[in-house]
Amino acid sequence: MATGAVPASFSGLRRMDCNLGSAKKVDFVRVSDMQRINYGRRRKVLVIRNSNPGPDIAELQTSSEGSPLLVPRQKYCESIHKTVRRKTRTVMVGNVALGSEHPIRIQTMTTTDTKDVAATVEQVMKIADKGADINSLIQKNYNIPLVADIHFAPTVALRVAECFDKIRVNPGNFADRRAQFEKLDFTDEDYQKELEHIEQVFTPLVEKCKKYGRAMRIGTNHGSLSDRIMSYYGDSPRGMVESAFEFARICRKLDFHNFVFSMKASNPIVMVQAYRLLVAEMYVQGWDYPLHLGVTEAGEGEDGRMKSAIGIGTLLQDGLGDTIRVSLTEPPEEEIDPCRRLANLGMKASKLQQGVAPFEEKNRHYFDFQRRTGQLPVQKEGEEVDYRGVLHRDGSVLMSVSLDRLKTPELFYKSLAAKLVIGMPFKDLATVDSILLRELPPLDDNDARLTLKRLVDVSMGIITPLSEQLTKPLPNAMALVNLKELSTGAYKLLPEGTRLVLSLRGDEPYEDLELLKEVDATMILHDLPFTEEKISRVHAARRLFEYLSDNALDFPVIHHIQFPKGIHRDDLVIKAGTNAGALLVDGLGDGLLLEAPEQDFDFLRNTSFNLLQGCRMRNTKTEYVSCPSCGRTLFDLQEISAQIREKTSHLPGVSIAIMGCIVNGPGEMADADFGYVGGAPGKIDLYVGKTVVKRGIAMEHATDALIQLIKDHGRWVDPPTEE
Repeated sequence: MATGAVPASFSGLRRMDCNLGSAKKVDFVRVSDMQRINYGRRRKVLVIRNSNPGPDIAELQTSSEGSPLLVPRQKYCESIHKTVRRKTRTVMVGNVALGSEHPIRIQTMTTTDTKDVAATVEQVMKIADKGADINSLIQKNYNIPLVADIHFAPTVALRVAECFDKIRVNPGNFADRRAQFEKLDFTDEDYQKELEHIEQVFTPLVEKCKKYGRAMRIGTNHGSLSDRIMSYYGDSPRGMVESAFEFARICRKLDFHNFVFSMKASNPIVMVQAYRLLVAEMYVQGWDYPLHLGVTEAGEGEDGRMKSAIGIGTLLQDGLGDTIRVSLTEPPEEEIDPCRRLANLGMKASKLQQGVAPFEEKNRHYFDFQRRTGQLPVQKEGEEVDYRGVLHRDGSVLMSVSLDRLKTPELFYKSLAAKLVIGMPFKDLATVDSILLRELPPLDDNDARLTLKRLVDVSMGIITPLSEQLTKPLPNAMALVNLKELSTGAYKLLPEGTRLVLSLRGDEPYEDLELLKEVDATMILHDLPFTEEKISRVHAARRLFEYLSDNALDFPVIHHIQFPKGIHRDDLVIKAGTNAGALLVDGLGDGLLLEAPEQDFDFLRNTSFNLLQGCRMRNTKTEYVSCPSCGRTLFDLQEISAQIREKTSHLPGVSIAIMGCIVNGPGEMADADFGYVGGAPGKIDLYVGKTVVKRGIAMEHATDALIQLIKDHGRWVDPPTEE
């Protein structure tokens, strides 16, 4: 008889007889009767029977080839090959219904001091005029639900439940003290006492919500988990889920079911993993509560919209999410438009059930990040130029270029973000890696060809269609071919040694994809036409990655999206974040090629780099974690945020948190190297990581003090001078 051990916190184990709900992270459940089952090419799968009394069975597999770590093979959405909205119960928030039988709802949050009633009412009216479904106010012919966001104050929650339609509680600080980031050692008895304390504090609110017909959001934040949860589960998605479940179990014990969950984080990857774990656990438990989606502290402008699109859009593509908020460091009414664009995208995908033909998925990691890294180009014997720079190890940016741009070489090189030295281009930190040139210059256009040669000389790739390379060959360019051109052998007319780039849709018949085994390609462009209504780019790409993994094909894959003419900038950002981000957060993909006629070239390049950075890939500028402001904010967040960005935006690899207050604790800045936080009116506290290092700095001196702090830690470089 084979025996083994499975971490007690694995979400695939049912929590009935073996009482795993509060099992410590380092504890293990002894298991036996381990069957090893072979599913053809599939990684080995283990069926584990719990050695404790009871029928519980968990189906586990190795987390990666050769890994000793077992992870649950577990459902986290309705379908892996198409968008099917997850079925949920209906939760009523005032007169607004949430759930799978209703539209995806849009909400935001006021930023005024709530003691200033007139200003708050005025702001809510602006929000309602923009089309929010949920925020606050029944006055002056406005009738949208009122929501109270409560931290550290159970007694306040009890009062507002008498008049507000929905109460948001943060499990990390509703009954627990603010996290001190201390490692606590709990016995099982101690842990049980903590749970009893939570139940004692939380029960009156649940009973009052039942009495008045109120709704509740159990809203976990990655940055404000309690020391108790972090001591058991770590600062992890698993800890986020367990934190929420502690409160949900109390609600269910009291027969209260008018609640929704949220799992927010400023890191879109953590956010996606937490929601997936939450839903997977709800499937195991048979729960059907709706989801509120959001990326917290997303920031402002395109950065904030991009991070939100990556996190929210990814989950919407999997049919998850019933109400959403895009948290921006902007006036709250400005959140409504990107919210609506995302909601429309999700509703359309689920209505059409966009997807591909069913396929078996066994290589993608749903609950932890493991990047599939394509084989970067290696130099081949006899090649005259260095191809190793045509892709970047941390994620590549490709750009489509027209012939007209070649007429002004220096401007062209600058548009690629290349450094110029006496007019000659050199690659820099955020320089485009390769370009797509759909039309080559005539053979006798020596100036244009010299412009391109200088790019090739600094290891920038030039991709051009097969037909162009056959009729107007450009030395050392890479030929773009499709499957038809592969099958006919047309590419064999190229000079021997010519590098190939393959263009694929991802939904081709498997017999057609067999051609990939016979060719040596530098990269694949995954290009599903934007006009496809029923076929999902995300699911087609997942299918392609499955095929590549099953056949040990390690071609780098670039997500190539061709947007239609006239697309709105915000739509482009949100659709790029959703369609490419949904793949990159799962480690699927090696770069981007975004095309949009009539859109500004610099905008497309910057959007591409923003998307890679938002997916925690290529870091090319300062990263900001910036809260959206609220009534607790102790300074003008938008003004100060702009001021700090102006002076620090040139520090790639540095992350700065700008927080209006510290109500959620320094954990909200978990991803940041340095923190600028409102400590008292007119006073700023500075943090390094989660530790406060300077308190009570006068606001007029605080930005300079932040810069000095960055310098003291050796992370400062002077801004580049204009050439």
